Amino acid sequence: MTTGLSQGEFNIDRMCWLAGVSRASYYRHWLDSAPRRAETGLRDLIQKMALGNAHYGYRRIGALLRREGWQVNHKCILRIMREDNLLCLRARPFVPTTTNSRHGWQVVPNLARGMILNGVNQLWVADITFLHLAEEFAFLAVVLDAFSRRVVGWALDTHLRASLAIEALEMAITDRQPVAGSLVHHSDRGVQYACGAYSELLHLHGIQASMSRVGNPYDNAKAESFMKTLKQEEVQGLAYRDADDARRRIGAFIDTVYNTQRLHSALDYLTPEEYEQKHSGGRRMEKAA
Repeated sequence: MTTGLSQGEFNIDRMCWLAGVSRASYYRHWLDSAPRRAETGLRDLIQKMALGNAHYGYRRIGALLRREGWQVNHKCILRIMREDNLLCLRARPFVPTTTNSRHGWQVVPNLARGMILNGVNQLWVADITFLHLAEEFAFLAVVLDAFSRRVVGWALDTHLRASLAIEALEMAITDRQPVAGSLVHHSDRGVQYACGAYSELLHLHGIQASMSRVGNPYDNAKAESFMKTLKQEEVQGLAYRDADDARRRIGAFIDTVYNTQRLHSALDYLTPEEYEQKHSGGRRMEKAA
């Protein structure tokens, strides 16, 4: 067909007349095909994001899409991920006992309960977990800043002596340089945290000690949440040869993934590093009424 009109001069009415179809038929066809073509690109991007972040659910994938300029309804993301079997599956972890609270050291009150945080170095939380090695167990002690959930100190070894927790605390103090009198350190009632050497280190730097109540797992939930994330996103499925291998891999996960890349729903889908940068002005500590 030859015509004197350029492509830009064909409006919908003219094209429908030339094709011998009604406007209604044209729009019905468009509604059937165009959204499917647009979804193909979205589905491809979701697949790439999900495969690159195997433990992200649909909400974190949505946050990644928003960073790329996409405005997509969360129900659409959930539907696509469900259809493509991209929803993360998490196995229930086995958690052995790493806390020995039957000791003669002083147990201090819970100061963390009710704290309202508006900046870093106001509340640190600490915990210890276990790891499987090829022929033995290893133990990981961590210290997190409760405001940003950033890991500020950690240590890994094949023993549960107090020196393990002390090493993690010393790393945190060296890295963060907290102001004396402004920081609360919260942990469980384990002997590693209640012993004299650990208490003396806290006192030396003007850090107030705080411990969880008996039988209340929620008091130290942020530290335990990190341990759960570590087990699901780094440890699960890996076989560490020895403590050095575990130390190297877990250190890389903490420094290059968890602190700087992993999006946290509790942090408005920012990374701990981004959240600290966003709120770098806050330095006061308040108590809930």
